[in-house]
Amino acid sequence: MTERSEVVFVDGVRTPFGRAGEKGMYWGTRADDLVVKTMVELLERNPQLPKDRVDDVAIAATTQQGDQGLTLGRTSAILAGLPQTVPGYAIDRMCAGAMTSVTTVAGAIAFGAYDVAIAGGVEHMGHHPMGFDADPNPRFVSERLVGSDALVMGRTAERIHDRFPHLTKERSDRFAMRSQHKAAAAYASGDIQPDLVPVATRGADGWGLAVRDELMRPETTMEGLAQLRTPFRPHGYVTAGNASGLNDGATASLIASEDAAKELGLPVKMKLVSFAFAGVEPEIMGIGPIPSTEKALRKAGLSIDDIGLFELNEAYAVQVISLLDHFGIDDDDPRVNPWGGAIAFGHPLASSGVRLMIQLARQFEQHPEVRYGLTAMCVGLGQGGSVVWENPHFDRKAAKKAGAVKARKGSGK
Repeated sequence: MTERSEVVFVDGVRTPFGRAGEKGMYWGTRADDLVVKTMVELLERNPQLPKDRVDDVAIAATTQQGDQGLTLGRTSAILAGLPQTVPGYAIDRMCAGAMTSVTTVAGAIAFGAYDVAIAGGVEHMGHHPMGFDADPNPRFVSERLVGSDALVMGRTAERIHDRFPHLTKERSDRFAMRSQHKAAAAYASGDIQPDLVPVATRGADGWGLAVRDELMRPETTMEGLAQLRTPFRPHGYVTAGNASGLNDGATASLIASEDAAKELGLPVKMKLVSFAFAGVEPEIMGIGPIPSTEKALRKAGLSIDDIGLFELNEAYAVQVISLLDHFGIDDDDPRVNPWGGAIAFGHPLASSGVRLMIQLARQFEQHPEVRYGLTAMCVGLGQGGSVVWENPHFDRKAAKKAGAVKARKGSGK
């Protein structure tokens, strides 16, 4: 029996995220073409990787039909030009699909079965609305296994507000507004663009080129957010402004063993420390990242205080602030989603987990004083997923200096 192999995040890319529906920039684009585009870019960015060294391709989609069906990992591998000797498969864990793609191939790498794998996800919510053609077993409701709200994600977010009244709509709106402003600032400083893959689009007006996320609203204000209707409940708290939109997009990442990365001359952007998934009541699925994060930290032998950067998926603002509140972290803590999140960029369900990783990897490069980071997200039907990463650029002197500065600020000197 071989020893466990260390698992590293080599690289990751994504398409710009589009608005779902006929008015969205990807309405005339196939879902599988989106994910193939990311895979081709990933391979071109890492030419030192022989294509036949890819051991497997795991691609997630929540609605696995039409242009998101037919064992997506295998079909996209062939379309991306990988040798036919490279196998592939599809994964579904709803919103955490791409995250599960990464952790699943990571497990195989740690076991020694793989050296290198591609993991990612795609969701074309314009072609395949969430839950379309699904047939939930009637026992779920008739035997009261779950409440009817469990199948409507917006209502689960309303229930978090019900359970925790101190998580007010004002806090959700303010968090959402900051997400929009931070995302705009990240674009302005060029932090997002290096990992975006331009995508040719076709619409009623002819051909175009998608180069940035379509639904960002940098002009967002608290006054504007306060006027939005609450579609999931009269006089509710959840609006289109403090929730992620309906989106189309794809992501792909290259995951490898540390030894294989060294052998092939591949970069190491992050090192996987631990991961965990957890289940909660489906009616309040948004709190799922709380137990999964506690479990991942416990497995890593770390505490929440060891985490220097957080990339939390903003399915709903209240879902994120419920996690922050649980761990005693301020809503505006600069460690949390420093470049904004899904409220601004979008959340094409099964693709989003790798977007979190891409942004964390870039932030690690800019913050050698940070040793550990966390990517976490809630998952439909009452789940949460969390992955703890280590920064390969970590510098103890930089960390010591940052700690001294923080101490001086804390003392008012």
